[in-house]
Amino acid sequence: MVSGRAVFKRVILKLSGETLGRKGGEVFDPAALAFLCENFKSAADLGVQVGVVGGGGNLIRGVTAQAMGIGRVTADQMGMLATVINGLALREALEGAGLKARLFSSLDVGVLAERYHPRRAVESLQAGEIAIFSGGTGNPFVSTDTAALFRACDTGAEAVLKATKVDGVYSADPKIDPNARRFERISYEEAIRLGLNIMDWPALGLARANRVPVIVFDFFAPGALRKVLTGEKIGSLLAD
Repeated sequence: MVSGRAVFKRVILKLSGETLGRKGGEVFDPAALAFLCENFKSAADLGVQVGVVGGGGNLIRGVTAQAMGIGRVTADQMGMLATVINGLALREALEGAGLKARLFSSLDVGVLAERYHPRRAVESLQAGEIAIFSGGTGNPFVSTDTAALFRACDTGAEAVLKATKVDGVYSADPKIDPNARRFERISYEEAIRLGLNIMDWPALGLARANRVPVIVFDFFAPGALRKVLTGEKIGSLLAD
């Protein structure tokens, strides 16, 4: 039975860059930022410590950059900088909503963001701040999914919550295949064996090696984040 109390003390929320923007429009959508703030307020009210790792797809996607003739390393560096820009926007929105937030970056970006260090990140979370982790891992060829797992391991988070637009993990794209099977729970090994497009393989390997559960859920469903944090069984659980 769900009690309405949080079942997690500390989590890492993995957001796509597109969560901050408007489809086919501005790279930042005030309504989207307000929606994010409402969800973070809900988590704060539950007493959950939340770290955030975001993508940069609303600004630039590596695949698109490469298609324009930009090399992979440079394209990934551009993507990492995009996550810093998103982090600045998110921090501003959160503080404007009366929440405490702190922006870290794996890249040295001077006064724009504090250089990431695990000890300072944990101190931030313990102080009740929403810790925003930007810059990916600081390395090319590494996804922000993998960065989210690194930050979970670094900070001792109990789970990674992957915010998506679908209600869990499927054997195929449910929009294309009406017979796609939805998994309520799936092991890391089976996800890798089936080649499921949940996270890239380095992220799955890191989750498996460190026994970090990953919950994939529809972030935009009413009250979804609060439901996950209070133990309601929504989405799909990736674990041993």
